[in-house]
Amino acid sequence: MAPRLQILLAAVCFGTTGTAQAVGPGASPLAVGAARIVLGGLLLAVVARALPVRLPRRVGPLIGMAVAVAAYQLSFFAAVRFTGVAVGTVVAIGTGPAAAGVLGRMVNGERLSARWARATALAAAGVLLLAGDGGASVDVTGVALAVASGVGYATYTVLSKRMLDAGEMPEGVMAAGFGGAGLLLAPVLIVAGPGFLGTPGGLAMAAYLAAVPTALAYVLFSRGLRRVSSGETATLVLAEPLTASALGVIALGEHPSLAAGAGALLVLAGLLVLAVPARRRIAVAAVPG
Repeated sequence: MAPRLQILLAAVCFGTTGTAQAVGPGASPLAVGAARIVLGGLLLAVVARALPVRLPRRVGPLIGMAVAVAAYQLSFFAAVRFTGVAVGTVVAIGTGPAAAGVLGRMVNGERLSARWARATALAAAGVLLLAGDGGASVDVTGVALAVASGVGYATYTVLSKRMLDAGEMPEGVMAAGFGGAGLLLAPVLIVAGPGFLGTPGGLAMAAYLAAVPTALAYVLFSRGLRRVSSGETATLVLAEPLTASALGVIALGEHPSLAAGAGALLVLAGLLVLAVPARRRIAVAAVPG
């Protein structure tokens, strides 16, 4: 499977998270987010052991990955609480591609291509329109937390890319990184309230979130990341809000505004810039007459 397609499929899985929470039983978003990482980390560890896959031994990047995953989960939920879902999501997701591109350049020496710049500009503009007129108040603290979430996601992406480029196996990198994040977030789950896991609906929701938008999605994500730059990867993952918007219409009966529809088209255009292989120039030698 083409690496960009693997990342796009991962982003589609990511985009189902909000709908799964919406149709599931009522629970604290912080508890659901922590449960997703804790259970997803356990599932990735089981997969890595079953294959079997050797876990990475680079302690520094793994600690950085675990902290980054935990940080972007917690800061995102805190940002949404301060400034609302629309603004928090837009700022967090919109920050990711630019931060990943710059960090990828600084840490891994990746080239920032004009193709990445065009795709990121289109998709970021689309994400802004996708917010529509949600009516959320703009809170400085909330915006700062959303930026921190986007930077945390970008940091995780760049550190994952660094280990994959060093020859580590994708399943091992994800198992170690998310296993560490799960350990960090286990106390958060206990404090936030794991009671919803005791109901059939709550357990089913948590199992889905752990299996599909976490374990499966991040294995696909890491496999694609081996051959795609951090900046391009972060831009391709902007398919997540596009998926979330489509599911909102289909599954939840939401009615997006005209601006949100235009935003979806812009995100799709940006993704196509990266997903469709660039045409190669073919030099044809002149045949003597």
